[in-house]
Amino acid sequence: MGKEELKDVSSTQAVLMGALASGVNNPTWLFLKGIFLLLGVSLIAMFALAFSSSDFVIVAHVTFLVVIGAVLFILLSGFLAQTGLVSVEQQMEEIGLLKTTEEVKKEE
Repeated sequence: MGKEELKDVSSTQAVLMGALASGVNNPTWLFLKGIFLLLGVSLIAMFALAFSSSDFVIVAHVTFLVVIGAVLFILLSGFLAQTGLVSVEQQMEEIGLLKTTEEVKKEE
């Protein structure tokens, strides 16, 4: 029964469940890495514009933003290394959207 329900879970629902339940599931981690990739692309574009304007105050500000983004990504990676990835099934059971194996055995 559990496997049939899991095929219906989209990646968007898995990310939302990751926000509600404890732990980090794989779709949520992939979403976060995509966001950090887009952040890096935008910061590179800002760096290029700051260097082309020859304004070193703007370059210093963009450098500070790059440092903040890098530290945040490193901290998130460290947190994930300590906690590990959680499966979507475990998160669904924790929230109460999926019956546990013990509940299925009780019904039979």
